[in-house]
Amino acid sequence: MIRKRISPTLSFEVFPPNSKVGTKKLIHTLDAFKELSPSFISVTCNNSTRNMENTTVHLSGYIKQELGIPSVAHLPATYLTKGRVLTILKQLDKLGVNHLLALRGDEQPTMEPCNDFKYASDLITFIKEQAPHFYISGACYPEIHPDSKSKVEDIHYLKKKTEAGCNNLISQLFFDNKIFYQFQENCALANINRPILAGIMPIVNRSQALRLFKTSGTYLPKKFLRILDRYEHHPEALRDAGLAYAVDQIVELVTQNVDGIHLYTMNNSATANYIYQTTSSLFKTQEELLSI
Repeated sequence: MIRKRISPTLSFEVFPPNSKVGTKKLIHTLDAFKELSPSFISVTCNNSTRNMENTTVHLSGYIKQELGIPSVAHLPATYLTKGRVLTILKQLDKLGVNHLLALRGDEQPTMEPCNDFKYASDLITFIKEQAPHFYISGACYPEIHPDSKSKVEDIHYLKKKTEAGCNNLISQLFFDNKIFYQFQENCALANINRPILAGIMPIVNRSQALRLFKTSGTYLPKKFLRILDRYEHHPEALRDAGLAYAVDQIVELVTQNVDGIHLYTMNNSATANYIYQTTSSLFKTQEELLSI
């Protein structure tokens, strides 16, 4: 008897640039992604949601209609009204985009929250009531959400997302797989049984790594810090070492039966292509011969 094992997925994330030149460059990058056949491509929001119909929604539609790749539109709750959400859902429907990543969204000091949705779970509940055909992903934080007081509280709110109707989870980036495995165990103990895609960001320069550490507090293992220190003045070597580190993470995660890898590409087609060419065989459906 031959049984097909479900292979992990490989997906990409991009962000809308702030200029027409940047958008044109991103379109070229997205065209290059078509050859890599990702499971889906997610499109984030800019810091402001004021123009997301012309950025996130537009790019999600381009990916779906022009490239034939499933796309995911990020939808931050904090600065959207219920009426605006309904309008965006209708626009996405017309574009054939029926997959969302529902987020609370980062706080913006210069913007007042709309107060229609306090948490991502509130947004998920609303979408499931108004447009139940949408598939909804939720964000999760292996190292704990910055605003959570404890891991227990963090898991509590994560469970509320899944109970509200979240179909799967996409993790923030991390550089130590042990942290992700512990997070998986915590989810299992809380009976959070949704697929969890592991967020991986290949680091290709030192400033990128230090900026991430400063803004997000992401834990950097000694092995990773040694790479940054050893190749501080050798950009090409640092890029190669950073890519190799990401590949090692991915190989180990897939070996441990991760549900999927979500690659934070930083709009870099060369990075995505390298990861794909190096690991693509890991994401192909495998057949296992079972004797019965």
